Amino acid sequence: MARIVKGGLIQCANPLNDESRPVAEIQAAALEKHLGMIEQAGEAGVQILCLQEIFNGPYFCPGQDVRWYDGAEPIPGPTTEALAPLAAKHQMVLVVPLYEREQAGVYYNSAAVIDADGTYLGKYRKNHIPHTSGFWEKFFFKPGNLGYPVFETAYAKVGVYICYDRHFPEGARLLGLNGAEIVFNPSATVAGLSQYLWKLEQPAHAVANGYFMGCINRVGTEAPWNLGKFYGTSYFVDPRGEFLAEGSEDDDELVCAEMDLELIEEVRRVWQFYRDRRPETYEDMIGLLP
Repeated sequence: MARIVKGGLIQCANPLNDESRPVAEIQAAALEKHLGMIEQAGEAGVQILCLQEIFNGPYFCPGQDVRWYDGAEPIPGPTTEALAPLAAKHQMVLVVPLYEREQAGVYYNSAAVIDADGTYLGKYRKNHIPHTSGFWEKFFFKPGNLGYPVFETAYAKVGVYICYDRHFPEGARLLGLNGAEIVFNPSATVAGLSQYLWKLEQPAHAVANGYFMGCINRVGTEAPWNLGKFYGTSYFVDPRGEFLAEGSEDDDELVCAEMDLELIEEVRRVWQFYRDRRPETYEDMIGLLP
């Protein structure tokens, strides 16, 4: 018997790229733009919706302007409280990536999960934080400390893996071992260095672990940071690595797909990757090898 879940991904450009404006004003513009698209998803019957990385603002990490610390907030906090009624209104699970402030001087790149009745279920904190020219993320984010949680939502068991995390198969495997049926990867990634990996790594995670993935990337360019063009192409992929839906490279879009969760068991009965694991041979993976 089929277990159909309709998923949605929102990819969109930041509406206000102006360093002269207050951070709160820039964030308010981004939130307002997303509210309309969240309503659109609810009207389309989306049951689980994921937004892009740090959805309520630009990807500010190419710079080192300390004023962006003002954009961080507690989770749960004002944005999750504002979105909870929308989740309940449409009976829709929301995965909401935010800039989190735990306490003074401690910040994370996180994602809150709100259930279909508006209940806050918990959060994931991005574990792998890059720190290279153009990606000064460790200036703004502490590496995550919550492991790889999986959230039992009204429709499916959901995991989250944020942007740079996707380059690491270890966390993707742990999400599967923890029971994830759908893993979302909200991202802010630009054309150039990693674009050729965008449709390789995440389908590989889906196949290696026998789950669905929803992969989100924003669109457009963001001055004054000028990191490059965000290339969109958000997509859903199934446990066989087949693409179910895909967005454009340039347009604000709601990308939707129907996922039959029964396919997970069907695929895992053929490819017994979890049965055939040899964890007793993997000890070197947690050592500091050269």
